[in-house]
Amino acid sequence: MITVYGIKNCDTVKNARRWLDDNEVTYRFHDLRADGIEPTRLRGWLRQLGWGTLLNRRGTTWRQLPASAREDMDDTRAMALVLEHPTLLRRPLLDLGDTLHVGFDADSYASLLRPR
Repeated sequence: MITVYGIKNCDTVKNARRWLDDNEVTYRFHDLRADGIEPTRLRGWLRQLGWGTLLNRRGTTWRQLPASAREDMDDTRAMALVLEHPTLLRRPLLDLGDTLHVGFDADSYASLLRPR
């Protein structure tokens, strides 16, 4: 089962979900704000992708953090921040079971989700 991690009111997540619906892709939506994130799952994502890929450093949540929280970032610090502020994750995060994909691009989704 494909899981889409994101936030309901995020425009990029809305676009990704619309694309999935239009292309009849079955998925489960996990709202990071409402449902949170399991530490074990987040640790696995950080291991696979690294904090540089996972953290949304362009968003409001990042900009509102004190400079001291943004300095000397590593996976351990990123994990603590995301557990406290789930909206720091780049979205959507598409979990295909064996593959993770961050962000939305219609061509990438078409390539990732084409029948195998």
